[in-house]
Amino acid sequence: MNEAPEFDEGTVFRSLFAAYPDALLVVDLEGIIRLANPAALALLGYEADELLGLGVDVLVPDAIRPRHAAYRDAYAAHPRPRPMGTQMDLVARRRDGREVMVEIALSPLQDHGLPYVVAAIRNITDYPRVKQALQRARYAEHLAKFGRLAVDARESEKLLAEVPVVAADALQVEMAEVRLLEPNGLKVRVATAAGPDSAQRIGLRLAIEPGSALEMVLAEGKAVVAGDSDGHAERSLELTPSDRETGVVCKLLVPLADRGRTIGALAVRSRTRRTFGEDELNFLESLSSLLATVLQRASSEDALNHAQRLESVGQLTGGIAHDFNNLLTVISGNLQILRDVPAYASDALVQPLVDSALRATQRGAELTAKLLAFSRRQVLQPTVVDLGVLLRSLTGMLRRTLDQRIAIELDVAVDLRCTVDPVQLESALLNIALNARDAMPKGGTLRFNCHVAVTKPPELELAEAGAAGFIAIEISDTGEGMPEAVRERAFEPFFTTKESGRGTGLGLATVYGFAHQSRGAATLESTPGHGTTVTLYLPRVGGGEVQAEVQSASPRANIPKGLKVLLVEDDPEVIAVVRQFLTSMGLEVLPCTDGQQALQVLEDQPVDLLLTDVFLGPGLRGTEVAARARRRRPGLPILLMSGYSGELLDDPMGWEVLAKPYTRAELERAIGRVLKNRAQ
Repeated sequence: MNEAPEFDEGTVFRSLFAAYPDALLVVDLEGIIRLANPAALALLGYEADELLGLGVDVLVPDAIRPRHAAYRDAYAAHPRPRPMGTQMDLVARRRDGREVMVEIALSPLQDHGLPYVVAAIRNITDYPRVKQALQRARYAEHLAKFGRLAVDARESEKLLAEVPVVAADALQVEMAEVRLLEPNGLKVRVATAAGPDSAQRIGLRLAIEPGSALEMVLAEGKAVVAGDSDGHAERSLELTPSDRETGVVCKLLVPLADRGRTIGALAVRSRTRRTFGEDELNFLESLSSLLATVLQRASSEDALNHAQRLESVGQLTGGIAHDFNNLLTVISGNLQILRDVPAYASDALVQPLVDSALRATQRGAELTAKLLAFSRRQVLQPTVVDLGVLLRSLTGMLRRTLDQRIAIELDVAVDLRCTVDPVQLESALLNIALNARDAMPKGGTLRFNCHVAVTKPPELELAEAGAAGFIAIEISDTGEGMPEAVRERAFEPFFTTKESGRGTGLGLATVYGFAHQSRGAATLESTPGHGTTVTLYLPRVGGGEVQAEVQSASPRANIPKGLKVLLVEDDPEVIAVVRQFLTSMGLEVLPCTDGQQALQVLEDQPVDLLLTDVFLGPGLRGTEVAARARRRRPGLPILLMSGYSGELLDDPMGWEVLAKPYTRAELERAIGRVLKNRAQ
């Protein structure tokens, strides 16, 4: 019988140190690395023994190295076990200069008589859910940045040149191009490009090779993956000989469309293997959609001789708002679901990352909302508005978008609220601000002053606005001012003093109409050389009335468990998110992907609530489904959801609409409202 080998602690501990999966460093109190296991060498990119004798500061990014030295000195004076990276983002600097996100745990050995500290370093960039959340947040942030640029920039050439840069940076590929179809349809021209050979590529006319990914995209208008990628596009093809000659390993192409016609492609190419999955495909298609609307805007401006800026931006937003908000709904919804997964609910690493990603999607939603407000594409929906909050948000946006030579000032009294459509109000204020900008070509001051109106224009003297009276919002500029003849006609439709192509004369007329529609008024005062002041008068809501209305507008949802909800949505990923939300409320869900299918379900079985998207692709719109459902079942509660409320502009029914993207709580409150309204 063989005897067990004698237990050798030294051998066992050396073996454990070498085999441990996380990176381990033994550092003395002077910060010198004395030991490093193989996992540390692999993570940090060093060869055997290269780390030994180096100061630990070599692993710290240059920007935070001075602070790290102070932290290390403080720790050496009072060593203790300490986890790091659970409440903040930590990065380690590799030998090649790249950075990697890590968690670090410090364990002093002084209690064992050794003047060392063990640092256990874990690479967290490969956590699958974290990695996906970070990717989606990065894609949303890039789309939001490009959207802001699209609003601010006037030159379509600049935006066209920026698209490949955004695509390459977001997807971390070496090359990206915008390819536009030539008029004869036989070749494409590389309009803009990003990558090491971009200067040589721009302007090239490429043949459309039979059977190539480019031909497939142009012919079928669908995304195509080629080469070595785990893609989820409609088709996956082989690379062309020219791709292989330039070292391309895989590529993804999405169509670029103009009013339903494919006019080119947005292509990204990589010299290393990449996974082009659903997130990458959705991002590139959204970017292509944004680019398409930019090109449409440029074409419209040429055709209409530079029509009103407001309408031009409206064309930009109209084509992409629905798809963009659907994308944000999927991203935001899945992040909310991930945040509530029990395994991650108390995870100090995952929760901050998810919250950061949710904030990024919220910025994307806010961008879309501002674009829709700017383009007057939303249905009039009066609500109680805190004017201080609205004006602070508006002036913040104007500081970023107007001429930097224009100083913007805000003076708003506290507790000023009115019942008004906030989108239309913001649109009116933007119209006035843009006129003021044009009146100050060399810069000046734009001032917003909001206060309780002491005096009112004659037309409001007999108005019954309640005991609270009116609020005056004064917008003043230090521009050129107007002569009397111009001032008297300033609110007339189609009257403008701007040169041909720079204005339609509808801006101030729209402001005037909005003010009167809101049971208020608009006035204008101006003197040549002394600037202009436009004042909006809006009915004020008193404190008690505000409280009552706010409480009634957001009641605590009381939804009976087991209600049967007919969910109509043509996007399967949105269905998955909304279904998860509804199921978590204890509701039974009947999903449908089109209107005809939904109406058939209504015929076949009982339903307690209809929840439908407005834009359902080919076939019936959501408003039509709702109208037919109401005729068949007059008492059926109905809730619409939409990423682009402009779809409802011509609809007279006044349905309850939930704007995408939304949170689970917002969906629950909206369902509670429609159930309560139908019960009354």
